[in-house]
Amino acid sequence: MSVRCVHCVRRVRPLPCMVLLACVGVAGIAEAKAIHARFTCGAGKSIAAIFHNGPQSRVRLSLSDGRHLVLPQARSASGARYANADESIVFWNKGDTAFIEEGGRMTYRDCAVTQ
Repeated sequence: MSVRCVHCVRRVRPLPCMVLLACVGVAGIAEAKAIHARFTCGAGKSIAAIFHNGPQSRVRLSLSDGRHLVLPQARSASGARYANADESIVFWNKGDTAFIEEGGRMTYRDCAVTQ
């Protein structure tokens, strides 16, 4: 049995149902572990964040000053904390709020999730 491809002229053989289900299942798992959020901060700054949860949890940040950072999750007593190896850059997130510290100085403050 073959099916006609909607986007092409040639005939293709259908994939077995188990292969299709496996592909959908893997894609679904990957998407479920990534959470996207946008924060609007004081002084006209903003942060776009993608949280990747799993064995090696991390956050991908796109900052309004043009920088892109990937920070692994670090220990935190409250909220979620992400930091580079020497902890010179730290991203904190608790509920709908966040801030960034660089070299011990808060560079992105008063950040709240944008609806």
